[in-house]
Amino acid sequence: MQLSIIILNHNKAAYSTLLLDSLLETTGGPFEFVLVDNGSSDATPEVLREFASRAEPAGHTVQVIPCETNVGAIVGRNLAMQQASGEVFAFLDNDLVVRDRDWAERLLAALADDPGIGVISPKLVFPWEPYDLEFAGCDVTVGARIIYRGRGEPREAPEYNQRRDCPCLISACILFPREVYETVGPLDEVYSPVQFEDLDFCYRAREAGWRCVYEPAVEVYHWEHTTTAKSSGINFSLVTMRNQRTFKQRWLPLISAETHLADDLAKWRELPKQDLASVPRPPYRR
Repeated sequence: MQLSIIILNHNKAAYSTLLLDSLLETTGGPFEFVLVDNGSSDATPEVLREFASRAEPAGHTVQVIPCETNVGAIVGRNLAMQQASGEVFAFLDNDLVVRDRDWAERLLAALADDPGIGVISPKLVFPWEPYDLEFAGCDVTVGARIIYRGRGEPREAPEYNQRRDCPCLISACILFPREVYETVGPLDEVYSPVQFEDLDFCYRAREAGWRCVYEPAVEVYHWEHTTTAKSSGINFSLVTMRNQRTFKQRWLPLISAETHLADDLAKWRELPKQDLASVPRPPYRR
C-alpha cells in the first residue's frame, strides 16, 4: 500500500530536521511526503527543500505546500490530504523522531491484516532516558475528557504492551486508509486552528464502522507540545476549552453509552520536559 506521509511544519526547523533525517532511515518505501509549511519565518523552507533533494534520488516523492501564513493544523492537514495520492495517509507531527526504522511497514501490515481498523497509532515515548511512555492510547471520561493511557509510566509495563481498541487517538502519529478519509470527510474545521479535531475524526470513523487501535509493537519518540507551541494569536487554553465543549456536545450520547470513567481520572500529569538543546538524538531501537 502506497503511504502518503503528511507533516505539519511551523518554525521549529531543528525538530523538523531531526524527524526528516530519521524518516530517510525508514524501511519499506518509497513513500510520498506531503510537507506543509505553515508560514514559517525560520529556516524551515530551506530544511524542506534540502530534504526533497535527498529524498527524491532515493525514490521518494516530495510535495511542499507553502502557506504564506499559519493556517493552523486542521486547514494545513486538509490541504495536504487533498493533494496526497497514497492508499494510506499518515499524520506525523514535526516533533517526532523515528525509534523503529520499520514503523511504517509494521503499521501498514496491521491495516492490511485487519480491514476493520480505521485509525492506528503506535506507542509514543519521550525522547530522553529512560524513554518512558507519553501515550499508550486514549480513554474518554463520562464528561468527554481525554486520558492519555500510561503517561509517565515505564514503556515496558505489561498493561501498555497489548494491542487494544480505543475510543480515539491523537494525531501526533496516526495512519488511516484513504477510504476512511473519503468516507467520513476531512478534519472538521469547526475545531480550527487545532485541538479535538483528531478525536472527532476518530469518532466519525468509528460511527462509519471502523475501529481505532493502539499498536504497542511500534514505538516513536515524541517531544510533545512543540509543533504548535508559540503559534502567534492562539490562546490554547481558550481554544481547548471551546473545542472540548464542541466535541462533548457532538459525541456525548455515544460516550455515555460506552464509558463509566470519572472525569477526575483525566487530570493532566505534568512531567519534566527536555528539548533539543539538552538531549542528544535518541537512538534507534531496530
